Amino acid sequence: MVDTLFGSSTPQFGTAEYATRSDQCHFCQQPLSGTYYKVNGALACGSCADRVKSEKARDTHSAFVRAVAAGIGAAIAGLIAYAVISIILQGWVISYMSFGVGWLVGTAMIKASGGTGGRRYQIAAVLLTYAAVSMAAIPIWIYLARNHHPQQTEQQKLRAEQRQLEKENGQKPSEPAPEAEPQKPRITLGAWLVKVSLLGLASPFLELEGNFFWGLIGLFILFIGLKIAWRLTAGRPIEILGPFHDAIPQSAG
Repeated sequence: MVDTLFGSSTPQFGTAEYATRSDQCHFCQQPLSGTYYKVNGALACGSCADRVKSEKARDTHSAFVRAVAAGIGAAIAGLIAYAVISIILQGWVISYMSFGVGWLVGTAMIKASGGTGGRRYQIAAVLLTYAAVSMAAIPIWIYLARNHHPQQTEQQKLRAEQRQLEKENGQKPSEPAPEAEPQKPRITLGAWLVKVSLLGLASPFLELEGNFFWGLIGLFILFIGLKIAWRLTAGRPIEILGPFHDAIPQSAG
């Protein structure tokens, strides 16, 4: 957006810097004479003000596509980081990582769009942030299930051996042999992915069933993370005042 016109060294309009002389354009450093403008409080010549004005309303389809693509990449990275840290720090309260995911998604989107923001950017950022945080539960579940399965198998093996010994010694089995479970119909990969995805998206609310208090805190932290993404993708407000024809002020403040 505007940053691309004036280069990476251009100051943020929301926090304008005033290193230039009071009789120079803040952006192109050219002397001001006669007519001048104010862009977020910084003095600007007519040419620079026009360029800012033309870029201000430019919200193109390509900018939005770039922002969403960058947001998806950031969401995937946030999902992986959330899952890995959750697995490593088992038992720790790590829901605050929602803050980082929201910041990561929002920052990636606003940079990819060149500073362009708005309602559709905000909605996309919130959806991607929520998806990243909630779907991180899936790899965590898979990891815990894989670690728990060998333990179950070992226990079943020990029980079978105990029953066999009791049978050989003519003793009454301490516990009956488990009945063969009816074979469940096979589920297709597509149906499994849909089911797991829906469970993942619902995971922030499913935590309320396990521990309502901590589940509620987790939802509140997630809300703050979504709010961070929303604010970052709102875009930078730009106020252009002028033209002014009076004497150039001695300071831009």
